[in-house]
Amino acid sequence: MSSTLAIASLFGSSFLSATLLPGNSEILLVTLLTASSAPVMMLVLSATIGNTLGGLTNVVIGRLLPELKPQRGMSTALGWLQRFGPAALLLSWLPVVGDLMCVLAGWLRMPWGLVAFFLCLGKALRYIVLTVITLQGIAWWQ
Repeated sequence: MSSTLAIASLFGSSFLSATLLPGNSEILLVTLLTASSAPVMMLVLSATIGNTLGGLTNVVIGRLLPELKPQRGMSTALGWLQRFGPAALLLSWLPVVGDLMCVLAGWLRMPWGLVAFFLCLGKALRYIVLTVITLQGIAWWQ
C-alpha cells in the first residue's frame, strides 16, 4: 500500500470512528505503524485531524438539535461537561460517552474555539500514546 493511500485510509477511518459509525482507527493505525512505510508523524497527524473533524461534526449536530430534556443515559456526559466545561472534551476519545459529549457540547453551545482545542488535544494525546506504545512494542519484539 502506498504511503498516500495509507494516510488517506487512516484519515477516513479516524473520521468515521469519531461518529457513531464504526471506523476502527486504532487498529488501522497500529497496523500501518507495523506494516507501512508511511512516515509516523503523518500517520499520527492524519488520525488526529480526521478524528477531530469527526468530533466537530458531532458538535455541529448537537448545535442543530432543538432544546431537549436530558435523558437518563446522558447524565454522566452532561455532568462532566457542566462541571469541567470544554476541558471535559479531553475525554472525547472514550467509546460511546465521548461521542455523546461532543453532541452535548454543541447542544450546550459551548465556545467553539475551546471545544475545538480540547477536542483536538484529547484525540491527539490518544493517538500519540498509542503510537509510542506500538513503536516501543515493535522495538522490544525485534
